[in-house]
Amino acid sequence: MSDEIGEKQKPVKRPHGLGRGLSALLGDVNREEPVAASASSAAPSSKAVQNIEVALIQPHPEQPRRHFEQDALQELADSIAKRGVIQPIIVRPHGGGFQIVAGERRWRAAQKAQLHRIPAIVRDFDEQETLEIALVENIQREDLNPIEEAEAYRKLIGEFHHSQEALGRIVGKSRSHIANLMRLLDLPDPVQQAVSHGRISMGHARALIGVPGCESMALMVEQKGLSVRETEQLVRRTKKGEDAEPKSRGATPGGKDADIAALEQHLADILGLKVEIADNGEGAGILSLRYSTLDQLDMLCQRLSGERI
Repeated sequence: MSDEIGEKQKPVKRPHGLGRGLSALLGDVNREEPVAASASSAAPSSKAVQNIEVALIQPHPEQPRRHFEQDALQELADSIAKRGVIQPIIVRPHGGGFQIVAGERRWRAAQKAQLHRIPAIVRDFDEQETLEIALVENIQREDLNPIEEAEAYRKLIGEFHHSQEALGRIVGKSRSHIANLMRLLDLPDPVQQAVSHGRISMGHARALIGVPGCESMALMVEQKGLSVRETEQLVRRTKKGEDAEPKSRGATPGGKDADIAALEQHLADILGLKVEIADNGEGAGILSLRYSTLDQLDMLCQRLSGERI
């Protein structure tokens, strides 16, 4: 769905912080300033929207998001051509021009729509803040695939010495979710590419970590359309030297239905929280979501309420 349609600012009363959304970065944006001809003419501390020449703006080379689906980008460009850019991008002064902090997709679509200027908010962020904000924006919009998200976590840990707990507070995810995502980077490049392009899921990939011959196994999963549970069975049978054909689904070793267990893991991968489903076997039950910080609860409430972040 286009990230330009229906994105009106809502008043937010929550405390400001990276883990609590990007509204704190935008402030009360209700006026425009003249077109900025260069970074030196823009006031980095201003909260006003500025119309900046598209040619003066460059993407950040370490932007977490690498893949931009062209059909969706064209759809956004068509929307922008009709309605303009509704939500300004965020940039920082850089090298006589500007560098994108958040909103590269809108900037790309604006170029496709042949706009010469784009509304932007200028902030004087350092490199660490820029990467953190770019990561938060993409995660909260659910724009990153698991590999892109994992690579962003690895960079923040490796270059800026964040702990997994600190990253969890920033993005509103559990430490275990971050650890599980980063383990995907241990997979061979072809398997990572399959995850990046959505040919197999994060759950499939997790089952293949550390498995000899996982590239051919990932191809089998993709071609046969195996479920995550069937992939886990395939891995176990392969390790035992048995027939590689997965058996039908049954109960997990703990007694829980395999479909329910797979659904729990799928939801946990999406939300970054621990998920438990207690099914009574008659089509009803209880869905429990566990959070360990207020930031995680805040993120969950925003997603369930449909509030723009």
